[in-house]
Parts: sequence; structure tokens; C-alpha cells
Amino acid sequence: MSNVARTTPATTASAGHAASSAASVQSPGAQRKTPKKAALASFLGSTLEYYDFFIYGTAAALVFPALFFPGDNPTAGLVAAFATFGVAYVARPLGGMVMGHFGDRLGRRNVLLVTLTLMGLASLGIGFLPTYSSVGLLAPVLLTLGRLLQGFSAGAESAGASTLTLEHSPEGRRGFFTSFVMAGYASGMVLATVVFVPITALPKEDLMAWGWRVPFWCSAAVLAIAYWVRTHLEETPVFEEARAEGDVRKLPLGQVLRYQAADVVRVLFMSIFSVMQTIFTVFGLSYATAHGGLDKGAILTINAVAIGLSMLVMPPVAALSDRVGRKPLLIISMLGCSGALFAYFWALGTGNLILVAAASFVFMTVLYSGFNGVWPGFFAELFAAPVRYSGMALGNQLGLLVAGFGPMIGGLLMTVGPTGWVPVAVFGAVCALAAVVAVVSSRETAHTPVDELGGPYLKAVSGRPTSTK
Repeated sequence: MSNVARTTPATTASAGHAASSAASVQSPGAQRKTPKKAALASFLGSTLEYYDFFIYGTAAALVFPALFFPGDNPTAGLVAAFATFGVAYVARPLGGMVMGHFGDRLGRRNVLLVTLTLMGLASLGIGFLPTYSSVGLLAPVLLTLGRLLQGFSAGAESAGASTLTLEHSPEGRRGFFTSFVMAGYASGMVLATVVFVPITALPKEDLMAWGWRVPFWCSAAVLAIAYWVRTHLEETPVFEEARAEGDVRKLPLGQVLRYQAADVVRVLFMSIFSVMQTIFTVFGLSYATAHGGLDKGAILTINAVAIGLSMLVMPPVAALSDRVGRKPLLIISMLGCSGALFAYFWALGTGNLILVAAASFVFMTVLYSGFNGVWPGFFAELFAAPVRYSGMALGNQLGLLVAGFGPMIGGLLMTVGPTGWVPVAVFGAVCALAAVVAVVSSRETAHTPVDELGGPYLKAVSGRPTSTK
């Protein structure tokens, strides 16, 4: 009797069903996903973006008032320098809209290569600018133009990196992998501080003559590494499938405003919470050195350690959000930071570095990581694939306008006396409460399949049922 099993129609059907099931589980799109490579590319791109932003913010707090905005009133010079820090956030929505359009039309990867190059070249150019003493009013004009170019690039970077990483991530781990977008923020801050701390120790004449330029020149090395990694990353399977199915829209921005305008507004108000970051890193640095009498290098080091440690906190927090949901962790972070900001400024007023370090750790390492680790995935998940880049970029960058001008607003709100920081802390708390309301009104997305994200858009355009509430 033969040992070869006889094939029957039933067994053939069973085998075909099993093969079909296996194919559905391991689709070609799933096989093309490279979450680790995407996370690395996003990490390095964010490192460059935030390195450039942090060195600019540090320079704006420490040297730019004298170099580019000299005058008899040092406070006016400081506010003017902070205004150039904030002006980049005016260009960010424009960058988000323009590059988001092309990201949804042409693909995520190539657009991110453009934004990376723009950021690196703008930062390098700032390092070669002449100062006010050399060319007069042309100096602050050129500085502002360089900052606008930085902002245009940054307006598309975080949304694009979040979208790209999300679409490369496996189900159930989207939060974890997208958290590396903001781990790059922490890396950029640490790198900026490592470069800037020895610069601040230079004699004043050397710092003002050439020392402040070195951190901007160093951005070329970060640009080269990040660009090389991104050139070796493939387009996301989600976008490739949408393009193959003819689901790429001619005007994605118009589509997202038509069908998901409410989600754009939600992202806008949640993004306002980022004012906590700029108040801590830029305004806090200025307040600590000018009013708290603390050493510049010591505060920069404390900030770098607190933010650097958040690199270890954000991925686990984001992984937790994959299990329990995004919204609970965002709300806890926002409410916690609104109270911790008061403790941070109180600690600065004492002049005690141990208290400042403890307050910084609680505020930035622990509480703010609950926001920073979760928002890249959550914001991207609110939108459907054909409009994801545009929708996230527009809402996020409009909200960041407040964050960008946070240091300048803080300088205007601050009053005289040891409690002059209180109005600044109240301003931060109000922004946090507005962000909480936006989170509460949003859909939970952690457990929604990737092809069902952006329910309002999918229902309006295709009428297909989804599990999104």
C-alpha cells in the first residue's frame, strides 16, 4: 500500500484555505515592514532637528542678544533674541502644509530626505553669519531668514518621521517604535549640551568671537549620518499599497480639512502642551542664570541629564500605551507637568542645584516623557493613511506656534521679585489644561488596526465600516 496520502477535494480545499490564511497573516506588505530601521532613521532625523533647535535656543538665551541685538536695554535684546527663536514656529505650519502635501502625494521617505537637508544646511549657515558689529541690521535679518528655513524644515520632520515609523510598525507595537522619534529629541538635547558646555567655559571674548559658531558647524556631522541612514530606508508599505490602489489624493490637505478638521483641531490643542518644553529649556535657562544666579554650565548639564534620561523612559512608557491606551498616559503627564512646573521655578529661585536637579528629573524625565513618548504615535493614528502626513503636520505645527513663542511670552509675563516667575508657570498650566480637554475629546487609537485608523475619513470617503469609535 502506498505511503503517499491520497489527495481529495476536501484536503485540497483545506490546504488552499490554510495557504490563504497564512498569506493573510504574512502579507507582502507586512514582510516589507522594517520597524527597527524606520525607528533608527526617525531617531537620527529628530536628533538633528532638536540638536539644531537646542543650540539655537541656548545661543538665543546666552549670546545672541549681545551679538545680533545690541542696545542699552538688555531685556529688550533678550526678548528680541527669543522672538527669532519663536519665528521659526511661524514657518513650521507652512513647512508642514507644503511638505505634508508632497509626503501624502509622493511618499514619506523622499520628502524626509529634503527636510533633513534643509535643516542641516540652515544650521550650518547660521554658524557662518556676520554679527551686528560687522554688517549692522543685515545681521539680525540674515539670522531670522536662517531661523525661518530651520522652521520650514522642522514643520515637516516630526510628522513625517512619525508617519513613516508608524506605517512600518507591527500591530500592537506602534507606540513603542514611534517613541523613538522623540527619543531623538532627547538625544539632540544631550548632544547640543555636550557641545555647548565647554563652549560656555571659554573666555568671554572667545565665546563671542568664534566659540558660539562651533555648535552650528558640528551639525554637519549629524546631517551626514542621518542622511546616509535615510537613503537606505524603503518607502512604507502602507503608502505603496495606497498608491497601487489609486488612493493617493491630489489635494490631501483639502481632504483632511473636509473630513477630519476636528482631529486637526484636537492635535493643535494637544501640541500646545509642548510649551512646557520651551519654557523649561529656553526660558528656564535664562531665568536661572539672570535671576537665580546659577552657573550656565551647571544648568545646561542638569537639563541635559534630565532630558537624556528621558530616552530611557519614553520607549517603556510608549510600550505601556500599546497595552493600556494612549489617552490615560497623556492626561497623567499633562496634569502632572502643570503642577511640577511650579516646583521647578521655585527650585530655581532657591539657587540650590540639588533641588533644581530633583525638580528637573521629576518634571522632564518622568512626567514630560509620558507626553513625549506617546504623542508621535497618537497624533499620526488619528488620521487615515491618504491624509496622515498633512493632517498631523498641520495640527501639530499650528499648536507649536504657542510653544515657539513660549520663552518670549514668559519674558513678557515675568514680574519683578522672587515670585516673578508665577505668571509664567500659570501660563504653562493653562496650556496644559487646554491640551487635556483635547485628549479627552479624542478617540482612543491604541488597539485600532492600522487600516482602520482615521475612521471619520474612511466612513466619509468609502463608506466602509470600521471598528473606530
